[in-house]
Amino acid sequence: MMEGNVNVWKSGDHITAGDVAMTIDHSLLRPDITVKELVEGCGIAKKYGCVSVCVRPSDLPVVVRELEGSGVLVTTVAAFPHGTASTKSKIFETMDAIVHGAVEVDVVMNIARFLSGEYDYVEQELREVARSAHNLGARVKVIFENHYLSPEQITHACRIAEAAGMDFVKTSTGYAPTGATIEDLKNMRKSCSPHVSVKAAGGVRTLDAALAVLSTGTIRIGTRGTVEIMEEAIRREKEGTLVVREEGTLGGGY
Repeated sequence: MMEGNVNVWKSGDHITAGDVAMTIDHSLLRPDITVKELVEGCGIAKKYGCVSVCVRPSDLPVVVRELEGSGVLVTTVAAFPHGTASTKSKIFETMDAIVHGAVEVDVVMNIARFLSGEYDYVEQELREVARSAHNLGARVKVIFENHYLSPEQITHACRIAEAAGMDFVKTSTGYAPTGATIEDLKNMRKSCSPHVSVKAAGGVRTLDAALAVLSTGTIRIGTRGTVEIMEEAIRREKEGTLVVREEGTLGGGY
């Protein structure tokens, strides 16, 4: 099945290593990553044909230069990792990132306001961020930080995000005690229309975990385990055993 121009996989589908690569946002978000490691990370994304590299906002000039002409998208984050910046700050971060080369921005929802029941605040903030991104031709993902939310709250957050015009809903920053789970991803997929895509982040470090994520209808994976995932995907494709299955174990963190 196609979601926009992207395949949505289900359990039992035979896929290619290239299909796996086109779901990976290679994560370069750790606070201690050096410029040398940024350049190396961009090289990894280019080598395997990842869909995107996700970096800290101040790293955009380096990454835009390294990825020029490669076809790998440039993604960054806003209000990361806690989501507690003011609405004006989130809008500025989003617009500034796009001006400096990001074509996708992952913005953290104000988790505290959501947990306080201030749903109108959360929706209006996300709507203003989405409008700012779309006016500049970029897409925007909202990070919920599912560790702090019940299944019912995740469903509600999905509905708010869709009403606000978000392009993606995303599980986690990678900095909470837990990250993506298969149950949460299934919930997010069924709680949004096909117009909103789902991204998993946090704990997807192996190919089996990635394949389990894809079995839920999720189309993006934020991970720094790209090399391990892709080398195993290439091996299995050669063997004819690269199949989407809901069998992998997810852990915490990026």
